[in-house]
Amino acid sequence: MRQRTEVLSLLLRNIKSPSLSGKRHLFINISSWLLIILFLYAAFSKLVTFESFKFQLGMSPLLKDYMEIVALLIPAVEIVIAGMLLYHRTRRLGLYASFMLMLLFTAYIIIILNYASYVPCSCGGIINKLGWEGHLWFNSLFTVLAGVSYYLYPRSKH
Repeated sequence: MRQRTEVLSLLLRNIKSPSLSGKRHLFINISSWLLIILFLYAAFSKLVTFESFKFQLGMSPLLKDYMEIVALLIPAVEIVIAGMLLYHRTRRLGLYASFMLMLLFTAYIIIILNYASYVPCSCGGIINKLGWEGHLWFNSLFTVLAGVSYYLYPRSKH
């Protein structure tokens, strides 16, 4: 129990940033935690159903030739980005990486919606229940959240 309390204390201490004003700080922290939850949930959902995830990637006209590497790379990148968002020192880079990854996912959905006749959603868990248009709105929201948080985050003075 004591060890869990120490880990939680470390996480909360590292998510605080003394150089941010109140509302900015709150917005960036909430955005960071939402992105952390999203990426960890999505990554672990994909890993738990890895064979199904890989199979669905293989049905994509854009990804079928790269399904092996993409199936490993996407959850790994999501976990790394979630880790970067946990710590003040890497949070700005994590927000940028979140924005870029969400932008990439959103662009993929737009391409699928416009050029593919049918492709199953290869996202994990409850997210794949949204359908492609719902998924587009969901991804767009998180893309904006990450982009605005990155923009609001103070630049390093080094």
